[in-house]
Amino acid sequence: MKHIGTICGTAIAGMFVMSVWGAFSDAYGIAGGWFAGLAIIGIMWFLNHFLGVHNNDGAWIDMALGIGVCGTMRDVFRHGVDAGISSLPTLGVVIVGAIVGGLTAYKIEVYLAEKKEKEESAA
Repeated sequence: MKHIGTICGTAIAGMFVMSVWGAFSDAYGIAGGWFAGLAIIGIMWFLNHFLGVHNNDGAWIDMALGIGVCGTMRDVFRHGVDAGISSLPTLGVVIVGAIVGGLTAYKIEVYLAEKKEKEESAA
């Protein structure tokens, strides 16, 4: 049931982001975009994380994955498979960025652990 809640929660977040955020931004400019971001992400984060939708038994995935999949599939459903194919270069860059970010985070954790170990052995 937890996984179904995670899927539904991130899908709802994606639908709100893809349908409401742009409308607020178009109508009210930058302030509307900031308000939509605060309202949508704030409320959906509260619902998805604080009220108990967690995905702790696998790779940690935040709402961003659901929002990204929702946005991609929305365009595929609206404009056809060509929209999905044209998004593949962007998806490739995102994957490379995720790998670089993960490796960087790992290296920083190793560095901090070694630094802490040296400090404890010196003391």
